[in-house]
Amino acid sequence: MGHMSGPLVIRGSVSVPEAELMWRFSRSSGPGGQHVNTSDSQVELRFDLARTQALPPVWKQRALERLAGRLTGGVLTVKASEHRSQWRNREAAAVRLTALLAQATAPPPKQRRATKIPRGINERRLRVKKQRSETKRGRANGSWD
Repeated sequence: MGHMSGPLVIRGSVSVPEAELMWRFSRSSGPGGQHVNTSDSQVELRFDLARTQALPPVWKQRALERLAGRLTGGVLTVKASEHRSQWRNREAAAVRLTALLAQATAPPPKQRRATKIPRGINERRLRVKKQRSETKRGRANGSWD
């Protein structure tokens, strides 16, 4: 297990302390030549969402509900293996986790209130529709032969 520098800022003043992040490194799969067999460049970042005290209770509840399909025993796991460098994969995993938590803890959008279509818009639509109808009816005579 390794350590990254500093806490992950989710939004505003809310951040996940470094102590709550668990890092694991392994060899990346796929092609890569000589380098791939010697370096543990794949990064797995784990965050125990169910036990954390870093998030406000409302945010935590929201995240637990929205990320329920991604959690394993209350733990959120993010993997990164697209870079050859372990450090860049660590950064990618941290960015992914931050984005996931920011999205999952965002407040729900305000509900849309149904509004009535203004009378002027409806009348204009019907007027244009009638004009189009007249134009097409004029073509139906076949007088252009």
